[in-house]
Amino acid sequence: MTKQSRSRLSDQVAEKIRQLIQEKHLQPGDRIPSERQLAEQLEVSRVPIREALRSLCSEGLLVTRRGGGTYVQDSDLMNWPAQSIAPLEELLHEDPLYRYDVLEARRALEASTAWHAAHRATEADKKRIEHCFQVMVRHQQNQDADLSARADAQFHLAIAMASHNVVLLQLMNGLFQLVFSTVKENRRAMFEFDNAREVEILTEQHEGVMKAILNGDADRARELIGHHLDHVQAKVRLSEENKAREQRIFRFSNPLSPP
Repeated sequence: MTKQSRSRLSDQVAEKIRQLIQEKHLQPGDRIPSERQLAEQLEVSRVPIREALRSLCSEGLLVTRRGGGTYVQDSDLMNWPAQSIAPLEELLHEDPLYRYDVLEARRALEASTAWHAAHRATEADKKRIEHCFQVMVRHQQNQDADLSARADAQFHLAIAMASHNVVLLQLMNGLFQLVFSTVKENRRAMFEFDNAREVEILTEQHEGVMKAILNGDADRARELIGHHLDHVQAKVRLSEENKAREQRIFRFSNPLSPP
């Protein structure tokens, strides 16, 4: 392996360790898994693990104590995605229609993450994507809207992780809370009129994207993720139109009601 390849691998490992810290909600002072455990979990040798940990320590995210393991430090690096996305969350709260901008941004990002994931996903990546899909289906069957929405967002983030593109992954990580809030609202709007059928359609769409990635069919994965997000946008717009129509009918039948 060339020096450049090793550097690229250690960067990818560092990003996965950041993701691990976020997923497990590790706080300053918490100990991260050992080098051996990380190597087994990420399916790499301990060399890129050491390089990644060294890099994260130099950034101030981690600190290594001699003979005592590696710990999370109190660092703004843990919070920068949420900080950078906070103004957009405020816009969404004030005007939910901004979610269409989020969908457009997701379409641009996820066309790339799905395509790269189909080319680069490791066996561990594929298992993670399958696991996220199964969790999402289980929550949908239990009709748990909040957990279904979070599992939906995690499924898309697992694909971003499998792209092995550090920049794309960081962007998706930064969007996570925003994506979760819009996924939740989108699902509410989509399921308002035909819940059972829409759940079935979304499941089929997610499964199609997953299978394309597992089969290494990059063009198909990119095509299907685009169709999926186009479908979401169309259904959300339809829901908004139906709601507006109902409000107009209500005002017509109740002329004294406030506008």
